[in-house]
Amino acid sequence: MNYRNFKGEQIAEVGLGTWQLGSADWGVVNQGDALEILHAYAEKGGNFIDTADVYGMGTSEKFIGTFLKETDKKMYVATKLGRRHDAPNGWPQNFTYDAIRRHVEDSLTHLGVDQLFLEQLHCIPTEELRKGDVFDHLRRLQEEGLIKHFGVSVETAEEALICLGHKDVTSLQIIFNLFRQHLADSFFDKAQQQGTALIARVPLASGLLSGKFTASTVFAEKDHRNYNANGDAFNVGETFSGVAFTEGVQLAGEIKSLLPEGNLAQQSIKWILQHPAITTVIPGATKVSQVHSNMDAAALADFPAETLTALRGLYNEKIKPAIRGAY
Repeated sequence: MNYRNFKGEQIAEVGLGTWQLGSADWGVVNQGDALEILHAYAEKGGNFIDTADVYGMGTSEKFIGTFLKETDKKMYVATKLGRRHDAPNGWPQNFTYDAIRRHVEDSLTHLGVDQLFLEQLHCIPTEELRKGDVFDHLRRLQEEGLIKHFGVSVETAEEALICLGHKDVTSLQIIFNLFRQHLADSFFDKAQQQGTALIARVPLASGLLSGKFTASTVFAEKDHRNYNANGDAFNVGETFSGVAFTEGVQLAGEIKSLLPEGNLAQQSIKWILQHPAITTVIPGATKVSQVHSNMDAAALADFPAETLTALRGLYNEKIKPAIRGAY
């Protein structure tokens, strides 16, 4: 495993996303399997885990908390807040200091830690980012010692640029993959200049870039790749990167034809890592074998310039025009 700088800490360039471990939007992952996944990631040299308070309404965080008690390895855990619907403050009224502090305290309890390594705003409304009070609330929690760093998970380049206007924002979490290449043109240089870490989420476009789906693939009723395929529940970009599923399957095949023979999922992760502005990429996993495969992507050779040019050409011509939703 290779490591990259995160505000003086060395974190694995292939992290572990744990939305799947919430057992709410990808199918069920029981605690035993979740712990096997977490331990497999750590044993292979991983040390950066991303979660959120709404992944199973605390389920993912609690599994990670159990894992932290079992491991002797140094781990860096990032969580997110801002999307809870429960009383007394529901979406989108989660952004007072009191509400944010309560959600931070809940995450601390779930994870069994005294301080959160990284707390991130979780795709909150753009107007809240513009208003800026949420950043002051996080600074206050940082001063109080409840969080070490704070960052923002964003949906659009506009939101990323708003956050980069606050130079103490440690990290931005972004949708970045072969179905979302243009973000590199929008703000990567500014992030690098400011030393802002970039965390790439949805690296496999919800599995499209695994190369395992066909146009006839059917997802379970409670899988977001079913109920949010057209953005009916939340931003469509979080599911298949905003591309309609059938079209995405076809485009994934065209991407594969431009790459050398190999594992499409690993190659897709390697493409992301070939961008020096990226600090870490956070693929999820529902099986230990997926953890190993994702992490092995770091060892692949860089793609030559002509391959990168061909991939960008396909993106500009066919993929970007197919993206739905705000980006």
